[in-house]
Amino acid sequence: MIAQSVGDAIIGETLDGVVTDWNSGAESIFGYTAAEAAGRHISFLFPEDAKSEPDTILNRIRLGERVELHIAKRRRKDGRLIDVSLTDSPVYDGAGRLVGAAKVARDVTDFMGSQARLEASEARLRSVLDTVPEAMILIDEGGVIESFSATAEVLFGYTAEEAIGRNVSTLMPVPHGERHDGYILRYLATGERRIIGIGRKVEGLRRNGSTFPMQLTVGELRAGGRRYFTGFVQDLTEHDEAQRRLGQLQDELVHMSRLTALGEMATTLAHELNQPLTATANYLNGARRLLANVTPERLDMVREAIEQAAGQVLRGGEIIRRLREFVARGETNRQPEDLQTLVQEACALGLVGAGESGVEIRYNLDPKADVVLADRVQIQQVLLNLVRNGIEAMQDVPFKRLTVGTRRIDRATVEVSVADTGTGIVPEIAAKLFQPFVTSKTRGLGVGLSISRTIVEAHGGHLWAEPVATGGTTFRMTLVTVQDGEGDDGK
Repeated sequence: MIAQSVGDAIIGETLDGVVTDWNSGAESIFGYTAAEAAGRHISFLFPEDAKSEPDTILNRIRLGERVELHIAKRRRKDGRLIDVSLTDSPVYDGAGRLVGAAKVARDVTDFMGSQARLEASEARLRSVLDTVPEAMILIDEGGVIESFSATAEVLFGYTAEEAIGRNVSTLMPVPHGERHDGYILRYLATGERRIIGIGRKVEGLRRNGSTFPMQLTVGELRAGGRRYFTGFVQDLTEHDEAQRRLGQLQDELVHMSRLTALGEMATTLAHELNQPLTATANYLNGARRLLANVTPERLDMVREAIEQAAGQVLRGGEIIRRLREFVARGETNRQPEDLQTLVQEACALGLVGAGESGVEIRYNLDPKADVVLADRVQIQQVLLNLVRNGIEAMQDVPFKRLTVGTRRIDRATVEVSVADTGTGIVPEIAAKLFQPFVTSKTRGLGVGLSISRTIVEAHGGHLWAEPVATGGTTFRMTLVTVQDGEGDDGK
């Protein structure tokens, strides 16, 4: 009764392989009734390529051996091959004599199909993970590595066998590795996501002890009632080096543009420097003549002449100081700068010689637009370029006025404007004004405005031009202000 009620197939055989017993489970699994199966050799269930297997199994049974659980293919009555798990055992009579064999079989076709699909899916996943450029690492809730892709092996220097079972903190330099388990515990306790689903730049540690920059993206998954975290890692070493080299090239270009701007201003600057030098010479010559026939009254005149000469020397020295600071090659250094001072110093340099051409300068400086976060030399370079462009645009107009203004837009932004009353910008040039090598001038490379926009955008701002209804052009740029607490060591 028990044999008939179980779902597994239970088959009795003689030592020659002839079927003697066939339960309902066997009928259900193989499709044959007990009457159809009884008396037949057990080989009728075996596929053509396995006809020798019954003798192999029976030979072991005759030796009193038990053929333990194994998976094999068997053929149903309808001809379909199925997967079955089998156990063959010797059968003894009451006297202890070996009289036959008992076979227990279970249909595992669906299970094997699922297993095959799972293995195929895992193989496809491994293939994908082994070919994607990012390294993939799977860890459990305790931070223990459970999967380590081929790309991760190359990136970190560990084989998968070496990495699996280690804590993922092995791949992080101090102090980040020491803190990692605490990060996981905090997330499990609070559910607060600080990195999961968000890519961030961190530092990795190779097996040889070297560190490297990497982009880490972390995901979360649940399987089998457990929680896992997946990390996708991209090596940023080449990217960071390319950015560093690009920054160097941009610095070189910016520096060369400053030299070019000063080269274009050379004649005007020479004239401007000649004025204090000539005045100094005149004062000193006058003092020398007074000293040739010195009297107490003339000593006061000599003293005044020398003071005037000293003032002119200081004036010339101030021009040279601004020039030296402007052309100096140095690292980009953004720090809090007083906007009014920055604007006035840049304009003082840009307006050298402008007075003789009849240019009127006006300042509309908003006291609320006070401190900005900027590289002083680079922003002054932009202002110098805009001021010189405005002056040149007004060469052929009777009314020449240059207006430089500042205003606070909001808590985080200020605007600087340079407006001229010149001829304006022709439409065909206006459409591509900030592209390199675009210019309406007879001299110059046409890179000044392109570089200026690059500088301003690197500072987090914008630079654009607007036509003035009454004639001329207004250039506007925005800069980031210094927020409370910025510019000091508190973070």
